[in-house]
Order: sequence, then structure tokens, then C-alpha cells
Amino acid sequence: MAKGPRTIGVLIEPPKPTWWRANRHKALLALGLLVGYWVGLHLHGTPASPPATPRPGHTSPGPLHITPRST
Repeated sequence: MAKGPRTIGVLIEPPKPTWWRANRHKALLALGLLVGYWVGLHLHGTPASPPATPRPGHTSPGPLHITPRST
């Protein structure tokens, strides 16, 4: 008499993925868009331009250096 097929293992359905595993790409996309929007609003590409009229290097004249004459 022939023997029946031998059972090696039992296939089971994998467990249902958690919410994070199923939707993490959507959550990270939303976070990336929010961070990109924030960076775009708060970081400016060019610095402020200098004033149109230049300011003087100092506000009072420097000390006078008087050298005595040699005679």
C-alpha cells in the first residue's frame, strides 16, 4: 500500500500590516512637504543689499600728527 504525501510544513497567511507599515510612505511624504514649505518660507536665497549711499568710515576726524621742524 502506498503512503500519502508527507506534510513538510503548513502555509499560513502573513499577519495584516500595521498602520505605520502600510502608510509610512504617505506620512513621510507629508512631513517632507511641510518641512520643504517651511524652509522655503524662512530661508531667503539672497542677502539684503547694501544701502544706496555709503556711510563714512568714521564719524570724527582722526588725531592730527604735528611733527616739529628741525632747524
